Amino acid sequence: MFFKLMVLFLLLKRFEASQQDDLSFTYNGFQEANFSFDGLAQITHNGLLMLTNGTKLQKSHTFYPHSLQFKNLSTGNVISFSSTFVFAMVSEYPTIGGPGIAFVITPSMKFPGAKAGHYLGLFNETNMRNSSNHVIAVELDSLQNIDVKDIDDNHVGIDINSLISVTSASASYFSDQDHQSHNLTLISGQPLQLWVEYNGAKKQLNVTIAPISVPKPTIPLLSLNRDLAQIIMDPMFVGFSSATANVRVNQYVLGWSFKMNGQAAELDLSQLPKLPRTGPKKVTKVVTIGIPVMVCAVLVVTIILVLILLIMKRKKKFAEVLEDWELEYGPHRFKYKDLYIATNGFDDKELLGVGGFGRVYRGELPNSKQEVAVKRISHDSKQGEREFIAEIVSIGKLRHRNIVSLLGYCRREGELLLVYDFMPNGSLDKLLYAQSMTKPSVLSWTQRFQIIKNVASALLYLHEEWEQVVIHRDVKSSNVLLDKEMNGRLGDFGLARLYDHGTDPQTTHIVGTLGYLAPELSRIGKANPSTDVFAFGAFMLEVACGRRPIHLRASEEQKVLVDWVLSCWSRRLILETVDPNLGTEYKVEEMEIVLKLGLLCSQSIPVARPSMRQVLRYLEGEVPLPDLSSLGQTTTNGGQIFVPSEGYSDVSTWNNASHLGSELTLSSSVADSILSGGR
Repeated sequence: MFFKLMVLFLLLKRFEASQQDDLSFTYNGFQEANFSFDGLAQITHNGLLMLTNGTKLQKSHTFYPHSLQFKNLSTGNVISFSSTFVFAMVSEYPTIGGPGIAFVITPSMKFPGAKAGHYLGLFNETNMRNSSNHVIAVELDSLQNIDVKDIDDNHVGIDINSLISVTSASASYFSDQDHQSHNLTLISGQPLQLWVEYNGAKKQLNVTIAPISVPKPTIPLLSLNRDLAQIIMDPMFVGFSSATANVRVNQYVLGWSFKMNGQAAELDLSQLPKLPRTGPKKVTKVVTIGIPVMVCAVLVVTIILVLILLIMKRKKKFAEVLEDWELEYGPHRFKYKDLYIATNGFDDKELLGVGGFGRVYRGELPNSKQEVAVKRISHDSKQGEREFIAEIVSIGKLRHRNIVSLLGYCRREGELLLVYDFMPNGSLDKLLYAQSMTKPSVLSWTQRFQIIKNVASALLYLHEEWEQVVIHRDVKSSNVLLDKEMNGRLGDFGLARLYDHGTDPQTTHIVGTLGYLAPELSRIGKANPSTDVFAFGAFMLEVACGRRPIHLRASEEQKVLVDWVLSCWSRRLILETVDPNLGTEYKVEEMEIVLKLGLLCSQSIPVARPSMRQVLRYLEGEVPLPDLSSLGQTTTNGGQIFVPSEGYSDVSTWNNASHLGSELTLSSSVADSILSGGR
């Protein structure tokens, strides 16, 4: 009797195993399905298995309600099985996904302590990698998490007892038609199909994915050679686990097929339920055609109006305001548009320098391609504007090889733009003070001496050789520019004044630069050629000595250059004032002429200064310098005066001594004279 019972028991077990070996199910939609649900999972009215509905930080579990035997009872080996399902993931953002979906084989449908987010509702931080989990999962993950070593935010992975995938790859499929790999986007919102197949004999787990419009590829995306007998602990359950994070993602399964010991049945794609509409609803032709046409019409009209406004604004921006009285200066006037283009819109990259009267830009005229320097001068006051332009244009007629040519002007909205020839080597002062004690002088003495003669020639032209007398009023090293051959050219006539030969100047406003101002300007306020000569004297000393007319070095006893040179000359040490950067590389005769002539021009008594014609003759060596033994002689009023020697023949320009009476009320020294004059 016992033997019969044992045979019957074995036959029942064999029958049960045979049933398990052939177990299969197929769902083309889930309206009739009887699953075990947990969390967010539910069946929609049209038969979709909706794993998540967009609720943040929640879990979802869906399982086939019956347990399955995956092992052969006699051998203990895992039986071959296969499964396929169609899924879709729809994110509220086109490029940001969520934790994704996992196809799961697990000994229990309950996951106590499991968390949402990247734990996929399967694990938590304490039970990851525990061998007691006995969980096999295929994850479809659209959120990269470095904690679990995700390769990217769009991958498929095989997980064993942990969400750190044993193997993974970016979502893609191999096409048997063109023999190429094609990328897939898990959160595209389009249905995709996944195949999970385990070959018990080869102990190989393969995972394949493709769009539903593509037949199953022959080459899987993932292939893992692993005996699952140590992982699977019968009985086991199959199903889906999912979770949400902070981005709304809806996850759906449209159909599912599974079979033990064989190939899972193919899904009937035509019977699968439709996904919810994610785009706009269908609208009538009036809306689809009429509204776009109206929008296009409005857009075209708007564009036309904007273009008209831009054209009007551009015309206004470059409009020329030309008054009747300016017509006579027409040939000297530039268009603002041309200067704007020439300087790249007065770009700071074209800025050459900034002075007290404006900013200077390098430019290239659009038509002639001539390089120019454009100076922008603010001229807010209407009073005197016409006279100012008239004088600027008159000065623009000056033509001399040692004068920077003023090519013309442009007047616009309270601003004047003066256009000059471009001087590529910049201003003299920048080169004069560029050297240091450890760096050789940038300018040699030969170059300096030539520049001094160049400026003297320019001043002679202004004072005596042009149709009117031009008083520059701002002779200094920063207003001497150097052309490409390093010739000096006198520029910046912004302070210049003109008057006819044989008449007296009327200007009484003191302008100029401290250190170059003649002392008598503080009393009479009238600039004349003699005041330019004084400034030129200070300029000569500056070039020879490499010092500014007034230098504010605390360690220096002498702050005024003229006083210092005069002191050294009186002690027969005048060559000690030479710029140390020159070393001994200069001609002593030329240097002495420049230093002594600088003192002669910079003395306090205007009538005792030579004219520029005399200055140029001295520099050219046509006549010798007069005896300067009485230079610095103190008058009864405390002033300093030079009295020519008896042998000096050219006395006509020194004026009658009776003129000196009113001039001898000056300050007691050259230093006081310079410091008290000007602003």
